Amino acid sequence: MIFKNCTFYNEVFEKEIGDIEVENGKIKQIGILPDNENSKDMSGLILIPGFVDIHIHGCGGGDASDASEESLIKMSNELARHGVTSFCPTSMTLSKSRLTDIVKCISKCKVSGSKIVGINLEGPFISRKKVGAQNPEFVRKGTVEEFDRLYSASNLSVKLITVAPEAFDSEDFIKYASKKCRVSIGHSNASGEECKKAIDNGVRHITHLFNAMTPMTHREPGIASTALDDERVMCEVICDMGHICPTVLRNAFDILGEDRGIVISDSMRGAGLGEGEYELGGQRVYVKKDGKYAVLADSTIAASITNIHEEFKNLINCNIDFKTALKSCTINPAKAISEQENIGSIQTGKAADFVFLNKNLDIEEVYINGIQA
Repeated sequence: MIFKNCTFYNEVFEKEIGDIEVENGKIKQIGILPDNENSKDMSGLILIPGFVDIHIHGCGGGDASDASEESLIKMSNELARHGVTSFCPTSMTLSKSRLTDIVKCISKCKVSGSKIVGINLEGPFISRKKVGAQNPEFVRKGTVEEFDRLYSASNLSVKLITVAPEAFDSEDFIKYASKKCRVSIGHSNASGEECKKAIDNGVRHITHLFNAMTPMTHREPGIASTALDDERVMCEVICDMGHICPTVLRNAFDILGEDRGIVISDSMRGAGLGEGEYELGGQRVYVKKDGKYAVLADSTIAASITNIHEEFKNLINCNIDFKTALKSCTINPAKAISEQENIGSIQTGKAADFVFLNKNLDIEEVYINGIQA
């Protein structure tokens, strides 16, 4: 197929006009190309790469922690509707046996919508002092042995793991695990000094910046300020306008620039379903009418109910420049999980994962591996 007259954002995220030929699910060539019987005129639309969500627990009634192929298919189909063409199902802090079942299920599951490109382990090696909506019953100290068991059970599909470096003797763990996947700090009560040491040991990622971590103050940088200050680190940001206020969001992206921010949904199974009572990691959570996120019974923020497309538009409405917003939703998360050679930008040889937007940035068409979703 040839997509004709595309206004698109190229591999360096500059606007370009041209034609794009797709063959066998990949971008074959880009330029001014002759028509054929499979040409499709895309005049008047904006073409961007498919969104990549590397931190998502659930949506559309499905949840990664169900350890169910049916749930993953629900997630895949719901995400495709919103232009998310690749995702990492994300587990919660659960028992050893349950986590093993989860990673085995994800690694073997075949979906037809948004592509599963890895597994994200959010815990269980976190801090009880910053547990958030994670279940404290299953919080435990990190060990190389348990990580290896999960990594092996996942068929080497684990791409991210969140740890609290101060909660256990983590130096050797971080050095070991960071050779196999990206290690992130999150759900942590670490000081700025403890955070810096973990980064020196191999941490390169921050789980949902500002949320469930030590904040910055004028005398103690905490995790938030230490991470923002270190160019080695990429930071996840939940941009649902509830987890982080617009002013702080703008300040964060001013520091992160166009290459270090990663937009994540961190959504749960109720995303896309509306008001109701749901389950998350074995706990009851609630989506209230007109609520910006899901909450526990005591009103603790539990997870988001958003998606990357909504967050992308939120960033634009917060006056984050288009290029920074787009990279933070596409190529930056792809880089974080070492998938940048396959997804995340419009470039010859990469997967033909396309989202066509209208002038209002609403989705008109979505293609995954060149096939319309």
